[in-house]
Amino acid sequence: MEPSVAVVILNWNGQTFLERFLPSVVKTDYANLQIVVADNASTDNSVLFTQQKFPQVQIIVNDKNYGFAEGYNQALAKVQADYFVLLNSDVEVPENWIKPVIDLMQGDESIAAAQPKIKWQQDKTMFEYAGAAGGFIDSFGFPFCRGRIFDQVEEDQNQYNNDIPVFWASGAAFFIKSKAWAEIGGLDGDLFAHMEEIDLCWRLKNKGYKVMCCTAAEVYHVGGGTLDASNSFKSYLNFRNNLIIMQKNLPFGEAVIKVFARLWIDLAAWFQFAFKGQFKFAFSINKAHAHFFGAFFKTAAKRTNKQLPLRKHTGVLNGSIVWKYFAAGKKKFIDL
Repeated sequence: MEPSVAVVILNWNGQTFLERFLPSVVKTDYANLQIVVADNASTDNSVLFTQQKFPQVQIIVNDKNYGFAEGYNQALAKVQADYFVLLNSDVEVPENWIKPVIDLMQGDESIAAAQPKIKWQQDKTMFEYAGAAGGFIDSFGFPFCRGRIFDQVEEDQNQYNNDIPVFWASGAAFFIKSKAWAEIGGLDGDLFAHMEEIDLCWRLKNKGYKVMCCTAAEVYHVGGGTLDASNSFKSYLNFRNNLIIMQKNLPFGEAVIKVFARLWIDLAAWFQFAFKGQFKFAFSINKAHAHFFGAFFKTAAKRTNKQLPLRKHTGVLNGSIVWKYFAAGKKKFIDL
């Protein structure tokens, strides 16, 4: 029998997305499958809509909006399966999107997490910002993707059609063995949202597990990826969480050096935002740094007994992606 798989869609006031994309999920071609909508205390009619239109879908209702990270922790504590798939509500899936990933993961005990190719729902020839063909990281903790560097997204011309170990798998369609989820303790709820999947993958890799991209499967994410003036909270989370995950997951000496370097890089970003008159974004950096230092000892307590140097992991770019992109003009992953 095929391993059991639970696809869990975390929802908060996302009835519109459920109407558009849940029909594709319930058409998934995989025998041993359960589909769960985990609702983060929505105030719209998401739960009632799902109950009426999709009675075959299990519903878990959280007592409040826990955010992405803790919302999944709360929900998955109530789900039993060999594999969990964390799927964003704004993702359209083809029928055969699960089996290739499960087959890849079943073939290697050391693979704990994986993702399919993430492509753009509005134009399915293009990769999508949130994950493209697998997540990477540079020496200073800046994440990017095979097929997306900063806001530069590539067309999928099968240039990345090889299954390789990556540094992180996208939270838009995140496959993980339930045993690995339990061993690692799930997502870090204090991160709330943004980069929580990178932190999870980093902790898995520090334990010797692999994270993979399976290119035989793909999904289509609405996403977005760009931050405008109304999304300074996202900017705050990204700046704060990036510092936190480096403090948690790097060896002590390397963490000190690289967090210090990132504070100066963030200062340069602060001046850039201020120069452009984007004061909400500039203030988001101040807020991120204040909250990072305010939680410093709490974060330090989360450090485990084993942190590998970044250079020893797969999926790491030696050097600065900021320099290669902005100064050296390397706009595509294949040019790095």
